[in-house]
Amino acid sequence: MKRSKIRHQLFLDADLSEKLEALAAKPGASKSAILADAVAAWLNRRGVQELDDRFGLRLNRISAQLNRIERDGQVLLESLALFVRYQLTVTAPLPEPDPAARAVGRDRFQAFVDQVGRQIADGGHTLSGKSNREETP
Repeated sequence: MKRSKIRHQLFLDADLSEKLEALAAKPGASKSAILADAVAAWLNRRGVQELDDRFGLRLNRISAQLNRIERDGQVLLESLALFVRYQLTVTAPLPEPDPAARAVGRDRFQAFVDQVGRQIADGGHTLSGKSNREETP
């Protein structure tokens, strides 16, 4: 089934009309095809603008939130790195043949890992003061 075309009458400024004539003079081109393509492109851009108007504010808000999360992650990683560097430079290493001290260290580390797991599972945040449990490793 062939779609019927509807005739439109429109008025163009003289300089725009001359440019249209020059384009239509090329082989395989017609004024109708050029104008139809131009109108279709204009309408498509308008649809994109409508989507941008509808979702742009929300996407900007989400982008700002992601930027804050990334910044907070960088602060946390830098804080952890500085703490580890400090701890490694200040704390003397344990002598190799001291299994009791190493066992105490393993137990303390396991208690630390367990507490981190509980805090995350409970939704607590030690740094923000929203800790659900007040335990020490």
